[in-house]
Amino acid sequence: MEAIGTRDRSKEAFQELVRNELPGLYSLARRLVRDGAEDLVQETLLQGYRSFTRLEHEAAGGRWLRTILVNVFRDQLRKRSRSVQELAVGDLEDFSLYRTLIDEDPLPYSDTLHADFLGAFGREDLLEVLMRMPEIYRAPLVLRYMDGFSTKEIARLLDAPLGTILARLHRGRNVFERTMWAYAEEVNLLATGDDDG
Repeated sequence: MEAIGTRDRSKEAFQELVRNELPGLYSLARRLVRDGAEDLVQETLLQGYRSFTRLEHEAAGGRWLRTILVNVFRDQLRKRSRSVQELAVGDLEDFSLYRTLIDEDPLPYSDTLHADFLGAFGREDLLEVLMRMPEIYRAPLVLRYMDGFSTKEIARLLDAPLGTILARLHRGRNVFERTMWAYAEEVNLLATGDDDG
């Protein structure tokens, strides 16, 4: 009879943890995958519930659930494709958002060109830019800059060498900038300098 009471208490504690962490988990899942965020969270919660009794410190529950979510994401990524398409380094290194902004002058009367360009992007715009990036670069960027994981933690979570993660972060920032520029052109976030007459 005692075992049932303990299990019920664990179930209630897990439900309380999930209530507090669910919005953050769903947000992380949406940043990692375009479609299937709900499935990713559901699988995370299922795995979390199965191993909840092994969680030593309830205060670490949020980080623990995010780690499970990233592991589920990584496993799904591996199942979909054994070979991940990386972009050639030369293609990435040739693009500089700062130089492009100066050369193209999309905001002709701006004293703070870079800040004004970035300010043109809303939250949904940035999410769309992220979703257009290859997952190999998106995942490390999201984990590092949006969820605050260290590069060592990301390497462990994604089961990749630290040097590989550092390279993906560097390339990912370049891909992100290039994708931002292309998206801004596509949805007309840029002013055209041709109207000056």
